Amino acid sequence: MQKVSGRNISFYAILEGDYMTQNVLIMGAAGRDFHNFNTYFRDKKEYNVVGFTATQIPNIEGRTYPKELAGKLYPKGIPIYPESDLTRLIKEKKVDLVVFSYSDVPHEYVMHKGSEVLAAGANYLLLGPKDTQVKSKKPLISICAVRTGSGKSQTTRRVEDILIGMGKKVVAIRHPMPYGNLLEQKVQRFATMEDMVKQKCTIEEREEYEPHIKRNVVIYAGVDYEAILRQAEKEGDIVLWDGGNNDFSFYNSDLQIVVADPHRAGHEMKYHPGEVNLRSADVIVINKEETASLENINIVRENIRKVNPNAIVVDGASPFFSADAEKVRGKKVLAIEDGPTLTHGEMSYGAAVLFAIKYGASELLDAKEFAKGTIKGVYEKYKQIHNYLPAMGYSPKQVKDLEGTINSTPADVVVSGTPIDLTKVVKINKPLINVKYELQEIGKPDLTDILAKFVKTH
Repeated sequence: MQKVSGRNISFYAILEGDYMTQNVLIMGAAGRDFHNFNTYFRDKKEYNVVGFTATQIPNIEGRTYPKELAGKLYPKGIPIYPESDLTRLIKEKKVDLVVFSYSDVPHEYVMHKGSEVLAAGANYLLLGPKDTQVKSKKPLISICAVRTGSGKSQTTRRVEDILIGMGKKVVAIRHPMPYGNLLEQKVQRFATMEDMVKQKCTIEEREEYEPHIKRNVVIYAGVDYEAILRQAEKEGDIVLWDGGNNDFSFYNSDLQIVVADPHRAGHEMKYHPGEVNLRSADVIVINKEETASLENINIVRENIRKVNPNAIVVDGASPFFSADAEKVRGKKVLAIEDGPTLTHGEMSYGAAVLFAIKYGASELLDAKEFAKGTIKGVYEKYKQIHNYLPAMGYSPKQVKDLEGTINSTPADVVVSGTPIDLTKVVKINKPLINVKYELQEIGKPDLTDILAKFVKTH
């Protein structure tokens, strides 16, 4: 293919195959970035992807997107750089186009990055559903959110339980978390607890996969989401997209359910691409109403009315519970929360904190004083974290640091708000109480009504 100088490309030059190849850099976090490449850029000769940049997740830069996944145009694969090198890379690699491809960030942040890109001389692009969503051969329901930690996981579990109760075989596909060997993780299938051990899952992955496995629902994840979908379609009557990081679905959805969080009222209009989800939803679940103020619930409700008045709104609650609740009363408590919810999800508390307060803990210990190794870095980066410990475990070292932090605190009892049994991952030298929470709809219509109609028409 012949290159022509300059950026203005005539229609006739394109017809004759005589046009400029654009150098492309994709900004990501080991998820949407790879999917955007696979669905839009791979095998297109008019683009030359010179690299990915990585952020949000620890230790994911410095790898290479494998040649086996990158396709015939990239015999050496594609390098992955830290995002801190963005401006330098644009200039050194003569980048024409930078594609923003990660999620759960404020609109202002997206445009700050855009300004950095434009100042360095490149164009800036957001790819949308039309060019990145894959069509399923089976009915597909997507469950997304406006922010990380809104309650998407318990909503997904609720939808699974309803569909299973209707006699449907459900197969789930989870938003990507490929933090290890990318080629080995091209298509991941989890049907048993042993599968998570064999595939060396992080704590974050376990938090998302384990609840599905306990319901005898096979869950897929990985890197190549068209290949994943084609395999998953063979196993179920209905495919369930279990979205993460408030990204929009990788798949064309027959029903879009989106979860909003009144504890962060207004965020549904201020974050990317959470607002995309709000505007495109068929059903919006306003979750956590039992612990939110009426004022905040009404802010969310009014924003829905403004931008998506045709959406069905379901009121919901996620009450927490444990058979060991009384063991908290009068005790010094170390509260452990789901990691992503409280790091880039920016929550300053979670179920464990609320549970400990409700059941009379005498003190919530500040784990920062006892943080070990890489856990210290988490507190330095996320300033809103206090009086709890995020369940971080992206590497064996971080898991060990988490264990050391837990065991060095002078707590009488540990209250865990993560959806997994942490004792399967770390050895804890003090009593542990697991807090559970499930979605409960309030009033009508509820998800049973909505899904019954969906099953009837699909």
